[in-house]
Amino acid sequence: MLTRIAKLSANTLALLAFLLAAGVTISVAYGAALVIESRTQKVVTAKLAEAGIDWITVATDGLQVRLTGTAPREADRFRAVNMVGALIDTSRIRDGLDVAPTSAIEAPKFSVEMLRTEDEVQLSGLIPENPGEGGMTEASLSEAAAALAQGTELPDMLETADYPAPANWNEALAFGLAALERLELSKVSVKADRVEVKAIADSEAQKRRLETELRGLAPARVQLVLDISAPRPVITPFTLRFVKDAEGARFDSCSADTDRARAQILRAAATAEVEGAPVCQVGLGVPTTRWAEAVGLGIAAVTELGSGSITFSDADVTLLAGSDVEQAAFDKVVGELETGLPDVFSLTSTLEKKETATQGPAEFTAVYLEDGRVELRGRLTDEMQRQAVDAFAKSAFSGAQVLTATRLDETLPDGWPVRVLGGLKALSQVEHGKLLVRADLVEVSGVTGSTATRGRITQILSDALGQGQTFRVNVRYDEALDPLAALPTPEECAADVNAVIARTKITFTPASAEIATTARPVLEELAGILSNCPAMRMEISGHTDSQGSEGGNKALSQARAEAVLLALQGRRVDVSGMTAVGYGEAQPIADNGSETGREANRRIEFLLIGATAAPQAEPETGTETDGTAATETDVEPAQGEPVPADNSPAPADASAPAAAAEGPDFSGDTSPSLAPTEKTIAPKARPEGLKAEE
Repeated sequence: MLTRIAKLSANTLALLAFLLAAGVTISVAYGAALVIESRTQKVVTAKLAEAGIDWITVATDGLQVRLTGTAPREADRFRAVNMVGALIDTSRIRDGLDVAPTSAIEAPKFSVEMLRTEDEVQLSGLIPENPGEGGMTEASLSEAAAALAQGTELPDMLETADYPAPANWNEALAFGLAALERLELSKVSVKADRVEVKAIADSEAQKRRLETELRGLAPARVQLVLDISAPRPVITPFTLRFVKDAEGARFDSCSADTDRARAQILRAAATAEVEGAPVCQVGLGVPTTRWAEAVGLGIAAVTELGSGSITFSDADVTLLAGSDVEQAAFDKVVGELETGLPDVFSLTSTLEKKETATQGPAEFTAVYLEDGRVELRGRLTDEMQRQAVDAFAKSAFSGAQVLTATRLDETLPDGWPVRVLGGLKALSQVEHGKLLVRADLVEVSGVTGSTATRGRITQILSDALGQGQTFRVNVRYDEALDPLAALPTPEECAADVNAVIARTKITFTPASAEIATTARPVLEELAGILSNCPAMRMEISGHTDSQGSEGGNKALSQARAEAVLLALQGRRVDVSGMTAVGYGEAQPIADNGSETGREANRRIEFLLIGATAAPQAEPETGTETDGTAATETDVEPAQGEPVPADNSPAPADASAPAAAAEGPDFSGDTSPSLAPTEKTIAPKARPEGLKAEE
């Protein structure tokens, strides 16, 4: 019995020990699981927080990790699960994430990039497929851009989207296109609320004019960002030549690096008694910022000598004193000039020798005749040079008949071929003239139809002959040979049109847009005038009296204006710069209560758009100027308002037609060196003589 009890106690103790061990093991395992769960939850939560993901709740259940929450998008859900999978085994992840419902698709951001260069117009961007009433479709925008491209292929990269146009889109796009029409070198970026314009102007005056005009045209609810630059030309070599002889003091060529330097040079020229308004071009490439100081010293030196010339070609300076200058005076002036010139300049000075009857230097001459023939005579070094000169002349005087009657002389001085070829290149710049080449002189004389020719010849000879070489430029400007000067100005053309219409009206069949047969002679006369005019912007506007409905009158006036435009086009008039606009009864010039007044209100008008006065040379004063300030005489019309052709006073209640591009300036030399004072003709009234009968 005791033995059984002992055995039972041993078994019980063993069982109890086993149960106790199992309990301890389970407790340890459970505690370890809790530690693992807590650790895993902290690591995963920290990683998600680090990535900015705050829409996930992390819960652990043993080794399992449960993710719950709502992801903004499917891509965000996938990214979060992958991020957790990089921390723990993917089999332990329980994905309970939801994805937010897809929101309505937003309309795209419409925008257009328009790029215009000298050769083409490019369009790119996204525009509404249906822009609404008055808006521009892809086809109409491409058509307008193609008109600016002037026949070249139009790179069209436009795309459309079937969404409504945002507010202000149509106004912004119309303004962007208007800006592109006015700017030949430009990039216009259009958005519904913002238009950015980057462009290059020919001069500072044109830059200011364009900026003023575009700001006036910009829609009120569209932000305009303007970046118009006016780069100066690069002048190579940077050349100035001042001459004083029996004909007086003058510039053969004048260059300056800034407006201030130009003003300083022109003051020195005025002191030297240079008459008129000399042209001095402002450009890049000056060898030193002390250019104007050096030029002033050179002009003063020639003035003190009484006769001679000084040529600046970059940093090389050549002073030639006339043969009547005494040696002592020459030595004094040269010494003072060498001391005064900035260190960068190198001076070569020569006192011209008096010619004697026994002198007979070797010569080469070329005569460019008015009938187009070129005769080459005199001496050349060898047969190879003769062939080279003949070929060069045929190339330089394209289309001319070249006669080469030269003799060979091996004793000619070094550099003779360079002098001959440089002289021929200079002679080719004139309409007709003569070249003389000697060992001590190269002289070009003749007649030109361009005010810039003398400067170009000076640059050519200065560059070809080098420092210390003597040359003369006796070239005369003949306005009759200037193709621009021979053209009538837009204002003159408009005045001629006014004179014709004042004598004879353009009449129509009653209540229709058909031009009456009796109006054909006046149309023929108008076509003859306009065919000889330069390119210009003109509006043909139609007007009616107040009888009938307002809509019907406007439609009739539009049709009549278009009929006149088509009639002129049919008579081979360039109408690319003309537009037809019908105003109906909106702009009366007389009382519609009488037949006489109604007759006056039924009319066709020709209005110049953007007419400007010819630029005036900047007045010389005793103070320096940077050339940017306008004078008190500047007058600017309301932006975009066409200027009537007859320059008559404008009625206060006349409403201005829509703006159009400014016409080209045909006032002659447009060199930026003139720094013209901008003058604009004030808005004028429509002439009463420009009428059409119903």
